[in-house]
Amino acid sequence: MKKALFHITVFVIVVLSLLPFLWFVNTSLKTSLEITSIPPVFIPSGTVQSYVSAMKDYNLLHYVANSVYVAGATTVITIFLSVLAGYALARLRIKYKGLLMGSLLLVSMFPQISIAGPVWRILDGLGWLNSYQGLIIPYVTLTLPLGVWILASFFSELPQELEDAARIDGCGHLQTLLRIMVPLAAPGVFTAAILIFIYAWNEFFFALLIMTRQTVQTLPVGIALFQGQFTLPWGEIAAASTVATVPLVLIVLLFQKQIVRGLSSGAIK
Repeated sequence: MKKALFHITVFVIVVLSLLPFLWFVNTSLKTSLEITSIPPVFIPSGTVQSYVSAMKDYNLLHYVANSVYVAGATTVITIFLSVLAGYALARLRIKYKGLLMGSLLLVSMFPQISIAGPVWRILDGLGWLNSYQGLIIPYVTLTLPLGVWILASFFSELPQELEDAARIDGCGHLQTLLRIMVPLAAPGVFTAAILIFIYAWNEFFFALLIMTRQTVQTLPVGIALFQGQFTLPWGEIAAASTVATVPLVLIVLLFQKQIVRGLSSGAIK
């Protein structure tokens, strides 16, 4: 009885979680008349006109390309820095290591609105507003604590004997990190990379604040600024939202085991 109740509860939670996503996928396959129909039409005609219009009239693919570039660059830079910092905090003798880790955690808790003004002024002074680097650098600073925490905990659980053996063979800290530790920490690196990419892909506030030119706007901002002549183009918005969401859903479904392993391995000896 308890097992059946558990499965029913999980099923209900999954359905409620997926309902908004399934609804805008359904909406993206409707005609404009079906979208505004009262009572609502639950079975769409299956037209892809909204997708065609989103790509042709609203430059959807351009926004997708911008998001891929920004999220990809953010992930690569953050993972590189996180690997170095995580290994140093996990293995090297550093004074006030606990204070450093606590500071990273504290910084990650700052509300975005509290740092928006200083970030904007710094980027304006550097002439980086409406530039890719102007968005990538803030994203790196926002995601770096997550990457460092995941990888530091992961590195700390790897056997010390492996490093000692590498040192006997003449490897320095950097060689040990690249040849021994990073391959063994691949699940943690992979998990951190996915979470960082998802954050950078979905982030809206700083993208809206920093990217005011249409040519450099990312997908969340581009979708939010879709406008029609007399009303919002709900079909195109639903189609663009589907395009923005489906890749992330597929990534999580395909690599869920690796994600769970990466999140849990660093916490279990």
